[in-house]
Amino acid sequence: MTRKTPVSPDRIRTVPEQFSWVDHRLVRDRYIERLTHKSCALYLFLVTVADSQGLSYYSDPSLCERLAMNEASLDSARSELRQVGLVAYRRPIYQVLPLGEATAAKRVAGPPMAIGEIFKRLAGGVR
Repeated sequence: MTRKTPVSPDRIRTVPEQFSWVDHRLVRDRYIERLTHKSCALYLFLVTVADSQGLSYYSDPSLCERLAMNEASLDSARSELRQVGLVAYRRPIYQVLPLGEATAAKRVAGPPMAIGEIFKRLAGGVR
């Protein structure tokens, strides 16, 4: 059995004030607008399967199969999530990171978008 240890032990996520593991700031602070639909799919999968520390260790072939991606798409999605500060990765461990002050400087400026516009962008792959 693989022993899981956090990639970033100083950034263990906790349940946000609202009711779910998916932090509302993902939309409110406009992180989602900087992601492709493939990186959003990978993020949702990782949030869903992660343990209480945000850790999971699905293999690349398993992720590709479950998310209907090829290896290049998975690499690109993982890279996007790391650049935005949503996950840390050290093969084979993924760590979903908390949204907070460490990533606040990366927020996109501008007024909030309507949820319909967000879905339209995601469906069309618009960034």
